[in-house]
Amino acid sequence: MEIVNTHQAEAWNGYEGTHWADHHARYDAVNSGFNPHLLDAAEIGPRDRVLDIGCGNGQVTRLAAERANLGSATGVDLSAPMLDRARTLAEQEGVANVRFEQGDAQLYPFPDGGFDAAISRFGIMFFADPVAAFGNVRRALAEGGRAAFLAMASPQDGDLGAVFAALPPLPRPALGHDGPLSLADPDRAHEILAAAGFHAVTSRPVEAEQVWGRDAADAAAFLAAWGPIRYNYGEGDELVATIADALRPFERAGAVRLRSTAWLITARR
Repeated sequence: MEIVNTHQAEAWNGYEGTHWADHHARYDAVNSGFNPHLLDAAEIGPRDRVLDIGCGNGQVTRLAAERANLGSATGVDLSAPMLDRARTLAEQEGVANVRFEQGDAQLYPFPDGGFDAAISRFGIMFFADPVAAFGNVRRALAEGGRAAFLAMASPQDGDLGAVFAALPPLPRPALGHDGPLSLADPDRAHEILAAAGFHAVTSRPVEAEQVWGRDAADAAAFLAAWGPIRYNYGEGDELVATIADALRPFERAGAVRLRSTAWLITARR
């Protein structure tokens, strides 16, 4: 397997990937509210061949495979722990028309024109060279193929901003051009996809509810162990207590529920 995005490969095959694999159900509870936005935008038909970029634990890949019940869905990710989890879950759920491959989407040898739709739920913000990566994804699409991607918006646009505001200023820069918010500027996202050869590029904000835990204490312990928080703030009871206090106003209906926004990016080959 050839990799150019070595920093991300190390993270997703280390603590980050293991944590996501071990807590797959919790991460899906956080992000699955965005699934209908993504899958509807991709216009997946029953015979489509779908490519899921940065598929992680594979929930979206499996859902795409169900929509493409006479076609197939392929998930690609850097993370061996998450791909192991994805394969196990697909087998447990009896989703047979799905497969998962480990690789760097920036240079993975996809078959030319081998897919009708490319999708990603928050897996396209981490490319070392985004123009090259999206160009490779475009090459994998058949002429007229659709792309639908979700990218993180600024946390300040949702309830998570209030939680981050309770924390000290970041001790080191958290975001770069290959970080979680690398496509939070829709103009930059448009420029990158256009440079990669896509056309009809659009971006629009979408909103969903994220479930972070059963109560503030439970959600705070989980959020404190999330890679970006752990990386920037370390570990400790004081950190968890601070996050719990910030989350308490969002306890309702037996869970901590945060309103979140994201950018839904669509394009065509």
